[in-house]
Amino acid sequence: MRHFFSAILLTVAIVAQANTDNYKDMEPLKLTVPEMKADFGTIANEYNYRSELALRAPEPKMDFAFFKSRTNPNTKAYKFMEDMTFAGVPLFVAGIIAKSEKNAFKQQEKHSLITKFKTGIDDYTQFFGPAAVVGLKLGGYEGRSDWPRLLASAGMGYGIMALLVNTIKHTAKEMRPDGSSANSWPSGHTATAFVGATLLHKEYGLTRSPWWSVAGYSVATATGVMRVLNNRHWISDVLSGAGIGMLSGELGYALCDLLFKGKGLLRNDIPGMANVIEHPSFFSISMGIGLGSRDLDFDMKEYGWSDNMNLKFQASTAVGAEGAYFFNPYIGVGGRLRVKSTPIKGWNKITDFAWEDVTAMYDAVTQLDEEELKEMEGTVDDIDFVIESDHLTEFAVDLGAYFNVPLSERFALGSKLLIGRSIMQELSLNAKLSGQEYKKDDAPFEPTGDKFDIEWDYFTVDGNNTMKFGTGISLTYAYKKNFSWKVFLDYDVTRKTYTMNYNYGGIPYAMYPSLFESMSEEELRDIFTANKSIKKTMHSFVLGASFAVNF
Repeated sequence: MRHFFSAILLTVAIVAQANTDNYKDMEPLKLTVPEMKADFGTIANEYNYRSELALRAPEPKMDFAFFKSRTNPNTKAYKFMEDMTFAGVPLFVAGIIAKSEKNAFKQQEKHSLITKFKTGIDDYTQFFGPAAVVGLKLGGYEGRSDWPRLLASAGMGYGIMALLVNTIKHTAKEMRPDGSSANSWPSGHTATAFVGATLLHKEYGLTRSPWWSVAGYSVATATGVMRVLNNRHWISDVLSGAGIGMLSGELGYALCDLLFKGKGLLRNDIPGMANVIEHPSFFSISMGIGLGSRDLDFDMKEYGWSDNMNLKFQASTAVGAEGAYFFNPYIGVGGRLRVKSTPIKGWNKITDFAWEDVTAMYDAVTQLDEEELKEMEGTVDDIDFVIESDHLTEFAVDLGAYFNVPLSERFALGSKLLIGRSIMQELSLNAKLSGQEYKKDDAPFEPTGDKFDIEWDYFTVDGNNTMKFGTGISLTYAYKKNFSWKVFLDYDVTRKTYTMNYNYGGIPYAMYPSLFESMSEEELRDIFTANKSIKKTMHSFVLGASFAVNF
């Protein structure tokens, strides 16, 4: 996962640098007297927006004028609410819809969720947006606003975000997945990251290079994903946090457009509209909810079980990066990177098998009566099931053909045909057990005086790496030059072999080592483990939205 996001951020940084240099290092135009013709429109078109900026923009120099207001000439004032996209609203609503995932895991006395993934990077990436804006501005790279207007816009955005997040947190009182506190929904880190991404988008993405917007929203998305992987938030917290962050950032700028009017503006947006008819090539960052095949049914009759091991899954979370180059307005080629994580329902069903199977096995091996079985259970000091991965996660890389059907100057329909590779990360449950060892003799419950404290892989589910095929449809809305929002529905199909390993042997083996000392590893595995594989065709639908740069 760390390598996946590192690759995306490195690519974005390189492309951003290359593109922004085109704006920064442009040579001033040398004015010549054109041949006199009646067609003044042709002459005017030659002096495009970039040339105009190169003529009037000063050479970059360090800017520390934090309290001095200045306004560049010929800069048009923004209208109140002119740039509001309300893209954060559907993200916030999606978070509310996804709140049902919390029912998949209820923390109990002997269940804990402790994932292996641990990183503190998200504590810093949440501030990438404002750090980038301040660094660029201090270096003299002119953006949308002067210092007073920039600080006011940022302050209002962060203030609105803090008010919304903290009010909802203290009202909803949602428990975090790690059980540490009841302030999970929505995610403050993610909201902070998306306010900063919107700040970078407004100041430099809209006015200098769209790749600054891609960089900001990519890092913000990575921050939200890391909050989930760090076991600090549910995906619903991240979706709602992202929505609040985007909405708060846009509201902060809208209020300052009302208060400052034309004062303190240095640059306007890159003019024109993203022409999805002539230039449908794009790069996008997406987030969505996955639906489709929802269960895996393992037939356990050969192990003497009366019921199958049936695993049911919640709606999954999908984040990704996608891009395509079009040869003409209709046909192109491209690819997609996607991570889709699907949580399992009902861990209780899996952990409840433990004592049922262990006591049944002891009854068969030692012929213990009911009172002896109860005494045996009492010998355990502590048992805890540690969920190290509560999601079945798929990493997918796809390549293929992309199609575009223009509808108007602002709207277009899209489709694609993809083939790729699906790589799975296992779902894992560990067991931790401590207690006293007992002898195997005429007094089977006489303690030896030795203590045991063990941990082992209790339950895992994994899928093999396979080829996958996909398609999908999308609706593109171009709201600014080089920028658009996409709403999409993707469909993917793959046939995988899923393998379940269920090992309850650590419990009896730790308590009665002398009882099994004469057995080989193969015999112990036959007694204590259940291993089952099934082949299943998995159908997946992902409904989501993406922020796209058209080029």
